[in-house]
Amino acid sequence: MRSDGRGPLFTLLVVIGGLSHGFGLAYSRMARPEIVLDFLRLEDLGLLFVMGGAALVTGLAIQLGTRVLETAPLTGTRYTGREKGFDRNVVAGGIVFGVGWGLSGVCPGAGYASLGIGNYRILWAVAGMFIGAYAQGLWRVHRYSEAGERSAPGD
Repeated sequence: MRSDGRGPLFTLLVVIGGLSHGFGLAYSRMARPEIVLDFLRLEDLGLLFVMGGAALVTGLAIQLGTRVLETAPLTGTRYTGREKGFDRNVVAGGIVFGVGWGLSGVCPGAGYASLGIGNYRILWAVAGMFIGAYAQGLWRVHRYSEAGERSAPGD
């Protein structure tokens, strides 16, 4: 067992959850950028039902799980909310994410699922996501090291 209390069952269930998520994205065609772009152009609203269904199931699971169970089933830790302020970094990140999603039709989860269905051209978008995340990390470290702070706000 790892030091954080997560054993092999936790890892197995995370892998199973990831596989089912990827299968669902592929099956619903959300892993195909052209379908996503049609949705964003309001030409094909079928993905609205897919995302709405996912949001409904997730919302119900969180509401019921936190009311019925004392602790998280896989970790045994108490449920706590993550409180993060709504600041300019959240707004800027949302804008950059939205522009990238709108231009490419690729969201990170769907990008990986798209690889799973054999769309290897998507590697360009996935590489762009990694490069963008890495560049943001470098910028953040540089920005806060110049200010003499130990960590960035919200960490």
